[in-house]
Amino acid sequence: MPYEFSAEGRRVVESVQRFMDQHVYPSEARYYDELDEVGPFGHPPVVDELKAKAAAEGLWNLFLPDLESGQPGTRLSNVDYAPISEQLGKVWFASEVFNCQPPDSGNIEILNQYATSAVKERWLGPLLRGDIRSAYSMSEPDAASSDATNIDLRITRDRDHYVLDGRKWFSSGAKAQRCKLLVVMGRSGPEAPRHRQHSMLAVPLDTPGIEFGALPTVFGYQERGGHPEVIFREVRVPVGNLLGEEGGGFAIAQARLGPGRIHHCMRAIGVAERALELMITRSLRRSTFGSKLAHKGAIQQWIAESRIKIDMARQYVLHAAHLMDTVGNKEAATEIAGIKVAIPEVCFEVVDRAVQVHGAAGVTQFTPLAYMYAKMRTLRLADGPDEVHKMSIARREIRKHDPAFRISGTTR
Repeated sequence: MPYEFSAEGRRVVESVQRFMDQHVYPSEARYYDELDEVGPFGHPPVVDELKAKAAAEGLWNLFLPDLESGQPGTRLSNVDYAPISEQLGKVWFASEVFNCQPPDSGNIEILNQYATSAVKERWLGPLLRGDIRSAYSMSEPDAASSDATNIDLRITRDRDHYVLDGRKWFSSGAKAQRCKLLVVMGRSGPEAPRHRQHSMLAVPLDTPGIEFGALPTVFGYQERGGHPEVIFREVRVPVGNLLGEEGGGFAIAQARLGPGRIHHCMRAIGVAERALELMITRSLRRSTFGSKLAHKGAIQQWIAESRIKIDMARQYVLHAAHLMDTVGNKEAATEIAGIKVAIPEVCFEVVDRAVQVHGAAGVTQFTPLAYMYAKMRTLRLADGPDEVHKMSIARREIRKHDPAFRISGTTR
């Protein structure tokens, strides 16, 4: 192996596994009972209890960029964080217990790197302490948002303010009770070069002119905090809320999506591992035509193929993480794009097999499999659809043979 886990990384993953076994898994039923009581935009009390325990054990902000001294957190490499994130992926709310949940983790990175001191003091500290939540407003209902240069919400400078007008959607978590901040990308310079037309702003959710519109579900599921449409009508924010420089929004978005994509893949492997465990457990408990399902050749083949593909997927993710740690996100772009295509496909296939082994129960709310199925299918769209990643991989491969190769057929 060209990489190895550090002693600290091994210690933390063992502590996380122990915490999951002792506190998180036993709390799953209570979490969903409380979620039914508080509704999809509420905050189940058990989460705060688990967060307090995790923070007390130092299992908090388990993957962070370099932050100013005094900020709470555990700084780990991408390689060390990979098996930890895999454990968190096995339970949907586990990431929040350790304050590692998206989209806050990505927004924390943006605020840390690009926000002014005043914005950091107002928003970064509360996010790192887990006191508030945030959302990321990039995708738009009227634009093919897989091409970030299509983003069209207008950002206009008016003296010491920026004025925002437009619509966003899939601002995941924006309707959550504790969501207080939006990180918003929009078009600030329509006459500038294609990749310098956009800017990013920190926008308090209670700013006048912000309202909610449609509330999409995902395969019929209403996720906690929702994926709402957010409408901006002459929303004014101070120029000091600009993140980075004017025209730098596209570059910030690309920088944010790199770590975000690998985190999605790390958690997805945890989903696949749990689906495989459920598949095997079910096959040992159910009998058809005179023998247990585990004795059927087809089931054994599914189990074996799932194990092989999960282990291959994990190695691919660790390879990408190692490159991110050693040569940087830009040099690891092909591998980051590659895992974003490969891992959701593998994990979706494993979940689908587990559903089949469970029969009718697999598509109900009585196992986590139906929700896993929806999440893994959605992951093929989140942070860019498969086709965009394949296109970027192909272009890099072609340029190895023809450095002069250029993109054709662009509309801007």
